[in-house]
Amino acid sequence: MRVKKTIAASTVVLMGALALAACGGSDSGSGSDSADGAVELTFWHNSTTGDGKAYWEKTVAAFEDANPNVTIKIQSVQNEDMDGKLQTALNSGDAPDIFMARGGGKLADIVEAGQAMDLTDLVSDEVREVAGGTLDAFAVDGKIYGMPTAVLPGGIWYSKDLFAQAGITETPTTMAELEDAVAKLKAAGVQPIALGAKDAWPAAHWYYFFALRACSQESINDSAAEMNFDDPCWLEAGQAYADFAKIEPFNNGFLTTTAQQGAGSSAGLLANHEAAMELMGAWNPGVIAGLTPDAKPLADLGWFPFPAIDGGEGDPTAMMGGVDGYACHADAPKECADFLNFYMGQEHQEGYAEAFVTIPASKDAQAAVTDPALQDVLTSYNEAAYVSVWLDTVLGQNVGNALNAGVVEMLAGSGDADSIVATVKAAAAKE
Repeated sequence: MRVKKTIAASTVVLMGALALAACGGSDSGSGSDSADGAVELTFWHNSTTGDGKAYWEKTVAAFEDANPNVTIKIQSVQNEDMDGKLQTALNSGDAPDIFMARGGGKLADIVEAGQAMDLTDLVSDEVREVAGGTLDAFAVDGKIYGMPTAVLPGGIWYSKDLFAQAGITETPTTMAELEDAVAKLKAAGVQPIALGAKDAWPAAHWYYFFALRACSQESINDSAAEMNFDDPCWLEAGQAYADFAKIEPFNNGFLTTTAQQGAGSSAGLLANHEAAMELMGAWNPGVIAGLTPDAKPLADLGWFPFPAIDGGEGDPTAMMGGVDGYACHADAPKECADFLNFYMGQEHQEGYAEAFVTIPASKDAQAAVTDPALQDVLTSYNEAAYVSVWLDTVLGQNVGNALNAGVVEMLAGSGDADSIVATVKAAAAKE
């Protein structure tokens, strides 16, 4: 618990991250040094196709050209499989040298196990300048254990064409207005909201945002730090979600729908105008672009913040999201840190923003954000009262997974708002 409590102060709330604009250790890491000075690193990332996969291949090749003694072996892992596959590799002593890090309690668990490299003195001055507050997402006990690639606040992505077809002229700002939009879309023969509940976390994201609106900032901070969920707002969030689910806003078969894999996924339904909305982070434009019929960005894609709820104690401008990045295994060669500094260069951050159609972590690269919907995200992010990290991230893998599973059980009819809170409390008690 010590690590998780001290991480909460720096990662539960990432204020100003874009006002830049914004138990025993493992004995391995697979990197190696040979007698002739050659270094080999292994690198796991979550871009399995398209421009994202090509970006990492190009960036790795550029680093190898600049560092002829280094070879990086790349392995791309499906995003939904990354956390589990990485945990298995860490437990087995066969972890990659460079691996995806989402900050929060998940990273704190890896640090506590002695499996992440302390990068505090290895972050270059240039990176500290351009990354600013986003580095705080990878801070544990005041030390830095990762470097960012992108800032990913969440909200509701929607098809402007389908909204117009349904006669919706303004984006919803309250739950009552969102429910009205759902009714209009149904009347127009359009599935209102795509939800990839098979992957659990997309369904749980709805609960996170209901909690963000129902709970005060203080309650969210205290609950994450102390693993205490006695504040009634956590139950109120679940009940508000249950009430919303009763109007059947989600796509047919949402419990067996995946989030990002193919045209039938929730992102694919929005990409192909089979559904009008999806709640997701700022990586979504890039995912959607890879699933449209012409494999290009969705021309009518728009975005709006999660609506306010009646009687909620949360600030209606508050946002929730994450900071994606990468960490080095504790036993990786020092060249691992060199690679993290390298991809934070302006050229590579601009390339990241363009390849993934997202918001780069470097303030110097934000001019590369040209997508209108992402520009709306930036505006709301900079005006937000505060920004909370995804709840499953800050709570850590065990408690976070329990929360996600509890939400899906409620949607499937085998649980309710009370059981979500009970499930989380039971998981927290085991930490």
